[in-house]
Amino acid sequence: MNRHDSVEERTFAALPPARGRGFAETWWGRAWLAALEDGALDGEQVRTGRRLARAGAVGSVSVRPGRVTAVVQDRDHTQHRADVLLDRLSDDQWDRLLDLAVERAGHVAALLDREMPPHLVEDAESAGIDLLPGLGDLEAQCDCGAWDHCGHTAAVCYQVARLLDQDPFVLLLLRGRAEQSLLDDLQARGSAARAEAEPLRTEGVDAAEAYAAGSILPPLPAVPELPPEPGAPSLDTDATPPAGVEPAALEILAARTAAAAHLLLAEALSEGAERRAPAARLTVGQDAVRLAEGVLDVPGAVDRPGEAVLGRLATGSGRSRAELAAAVRAWRHGGAAALSVLEEEWAVEGEALARARAALDSAWEEDERPVLRARGNRWTVVGAACQLRLGRDGRWWPYRKEGGRWMPAGDAAHDPATALAGARPDGEEALS
Repeated sequence: MNRHDSVEERTFAALPPARGRGFAETWWGRAWLAALEDGALDGEQVRTGRRLARAGAVGSVSVRPGRVTAVVQDRDHTQHRADVLLDRLSDDQWDRLLDLAVERAGHVAALLDREMPPHLVEDAESAGIDLLPGLGDLEAQCDCGAWDHCGHTAAVCYQVARLLDQDPFVLLLLRGRAEQSLLDDLQARGSAARAEAEPLRTEGVDAAEAYAAGSILPPLPAVPELPPEPGAPSLDTDATPPAGVEPAALEILAARTAAAAHLLLAEALSEGAERRAPAARLTVGQDAVRLAEGVLDVPGAVDRPGEAVLGRLATGSGRSRAELAAAVRAWRHGGAAALSVLEEEWAVEGEALARARAALDSAWEEDERPVLRARGNRWTVVGAACQLRLGRDGRWWPYRKEGGRWMPAGDAAHDPATALAGARPDGEEALS
């Protein structure tokens, strides 16, 4: 990407067309698009903007505090200047935001890695600072005369989403501060915070305190080193197992527990580690798939004892071995959400159906759109062994027919064209 930086403005060269891919891959890029798509009064204009951006009709993009500007070329080759406006943060809001950024270890490092720390955004919201735009925050101005978002301003928003994916400092500049001034301020605040945290040194030690402590308190032990890999369980094979206990299954469970403990220790020893929220409780069927994935992950597990364990997991969860294998593949793509898409067919109705149809209509150009046959939440490509499945969260999942069975083919995407690209067999150029 070519760019020209100044103190208060950055200009990005026009990006190539985005055919067959989504516009936002990061969570903050998707939040930007949600502010556009949920706040625009005319959904057709938003879809027009998506088509223009996908075709590469947006010229170079200029970003400065409070405003994004670009020239967009219509299909009739007329050009329009389009501006998207976003309120700048006040000096007081910036002071509070920067104080929050230096409070947690890793925030500055994440920004330097071109990542937007989610905890920083959450802490800012708790302090009354909206860093990401919300419903109605993206204002539109265009010389075409539209009073709300037109196809030109919507196209600029889609292009900005691609820029945000690569560099969240674009959003911070829009909110009012350039990258270098931000980094200088963060460094100064971090140095001041470390200086305040250092205790004042006094000459000598209080005699009563030294006498009371003496040498009875040993120094704290050093932080343990993380083992290079989880320990391997070893069962006493000479002992007769109790009734109902299968040694192979127990050994696999022990190996999975050791791997989970190794991961928890690695997180605890990492710098800036924070306590994670407990995961949602799994159903028996979901946990069977999780354990089956663990069996397949253990080296050498898929031998005769491992196959017996997989057979028990399949029977216990009401699946055949082939169904369990498909469930494991889905689990690897997205956990419980992906498993639900594999095993549950549901009727898409009302607003969900309208959103799905709008997403499918705007995902491809007319001459590129595949012919889809719908049933429930599943859209099958006519003439190709590919399928799109809609999850209850609005994401699209790619599927491919293998050996007469529909199998998960990739991760979910908010854009159906992006998802379907993951379902294409290697070397297939188009679906029709």
